[in-house]
Amino acid sequence: MEKSKVYYTDLRARPGTSLPQKLEKLIRKAGIGDIDFDKKMVAIKIHFGEPGNLSYLRPNYAKVVVDVVKSLGGSPFLTDCNTLYVGRRKNALDHLEAAYENGFSPFSTGCHVIIGDGLKGTDDVEVPVEGGELVKNAKIGRAVMDADVFITLSHFKGHELTGFGGCLKNVGMGCGSRAGKMEQHNSGKPTVDHSKCVGCRFCAKNCAHGAISFGKDHKATIDHSKCVGCGRCLGSCNYDAIHNDNDSAVDDLSKKIAEYSKAVLDGRPAFHINLVIDVSPYCDCHGENDLPIIPDVGMFASFDPVALDQACADACNRMAPIQGSLLDDNTHVEGFCDHHDHFKNTTPITDWKVCLEHAEKLGLGHREYEIVEVK
Repeated sequence: MEKSKVYYTDLRARPGTSLPQKLEKLIRKAGIGDIDFDKKMVAIKIHFGEPGNLSYLRPNYAKVVVDVVKSLGGSPFLTDCNTLYVGRRKNALDHLEAAYENGFSPFSTGCHVIIGDGLKGTDDVEVPVEGGELVKNAKIGRAVMDADVFITLSHFKGHELTGFGGCLKNVGMGCGSRAGKMEQHNSGKPTVDHSKCVGCRFCAKNCAHGAISFGKDHKATIDHSKCVGCGRCLGSCNYDAIHNDNDSAVDDLSKKIAEYSKAVLDGRPAFHINLVIDVSPYCDCHGENDLPIIPDVGMFASFDPVALDQACADACNRMAPIQGSLLDDNTHVEGFCDHHDHFKNTTPITDWKVCLEHAEKLGLGHREYEIVEVK
């Protein structure tokens, strides 16, 4: 079997060049021009960043991809779907305002922003998942599925439930409608360990469904009849007081992300770009971002989303942790168990390999790859 090619360039921009120029050179060398864009509508899937978070990708990178697509005859638009949790991206109006606030406008990027699942996150289409084990019909934002060509521009960083968020997370979870996101998150419901809860109420502030209440002892309790299993409380608790009783829930989530990605990608041209910069420990969905856990790595592109994520994870694990980061802090905790993996050492409940293994099984790509460096 021939290894998938993953194209890479570093982040050195010597006098006379720039990072946007290097990104354009990278994606052209990686073969984006082999796609027939002529008079095609092109969805560029990106995360606009929750306002307050400053580690999301700058709109300058999106403009590079937009300009290349236009030069090849395509009609691009930037897109993302609405979120489950409390924040500024739960409906299309707030989502657009958040995107504009973070710099993603037709004037800065050269194309329009379309929220993929509509005004309230209900404009979706059911797409069969060939070979799906956990999902038979994925609920995908209609505008995403209406596009002729699909491109991902992903910020590769850590994630509190999947280990890292890269291409497949951007596709599978990001293109799910609100109902689709709920379906992916509902494998397990978290529970509070009252011996660790300090009653800070930060978990309740991050719950969009009113599932968390407090007793006379000021300890949190989660009502499973209201909880949708989105995991926001897990990521927001600084005291490790919230855990998931279903040990398979995180693995099931990763598999569902792979199956949703299968639904999105099957049957049309696609191209994928990962920028491994500002590798924060948690998702850009948070209204804040922590110190990156490793130094910036570079820019990667491939037609194979599985090989792309694998290559980025491997590159990250070759980097030394940044002193004072969450990853570095964890390695100095008494009783630390070294998993020899930066993402698992950052969030031990996660196993990012599950998603890639399942995606490979579904035929989305291969974990074996060859790096082609672009100077």
